[in-house]
Amino acid sequence: MFELRALRRLTVGPVDLVAGRGSCLSIMGRSGSGKSLLLRMIADLDPHEGDAFLDGAACAQMPAPVWRRMVTYVPAESGWWDERVDAHFPDGTDFTTLLPSVGIAPEAAGWPVDRLSTGERQRLALLRALRPANRVLLLDEPTSGLDPASVQMAEEVLRQQLDRGVAILMVTHDPQQAARMASRHFELRDGMLKERPV
Repeated sequence: MFELRALRRLTVGPVDLVAGRGSCLSIMGRSGSGKSLLLRMIADLDPHEGDAFLDGAACAQMPAPVWRRMVTYVPAESGWWDERVDAHFPDGTDFTTLLPSVGIAPEAAGWPVDRLSTGERQRLALLRALRPANRVLLLDEPTSGLDPASVQMAEEVLRQQLDRGVAILMVTHDPQQAARMASRHFELRDGMLKERPV
């Protein structure tokens, strides 16, 4: 189980939340309402009050790299630290099956990052975040720049993660995506996270 207790920073919070394994929660709200800030707090990327817990273990009680391997944040615009695509994935990655799962040709593994379109970068950033250690995925507009076919493929990849017990907190401005993917729906407004009916 994943839990937030009194998480707070700047104008966001306190936020309390519980998510079970294999559940997807959507978070909506106006631009600038603090949705990305909330995800960054959960990932322990920004200083904050309160804490997050994974099966009772507190984020504050473990090294940040250990937490982030289990509770992984995928920002709307991901950074790239090497010129080549394949350098962002573990050695031995099977690109022949991984990349086509989101509609990208396997040979793209050998491309320079600057050859990628915005949508290709977005899909690759999602794939590179997926690891066996993932317990929670924090997704900030994961398909915002994608065409409908690519959205469908990305959502199928995410459903596979849900099936293996990964919890997903998904920030999205797309109510249809929220309805397709999430079992519970939240809105961040005036700094407070409120559950809302479908």
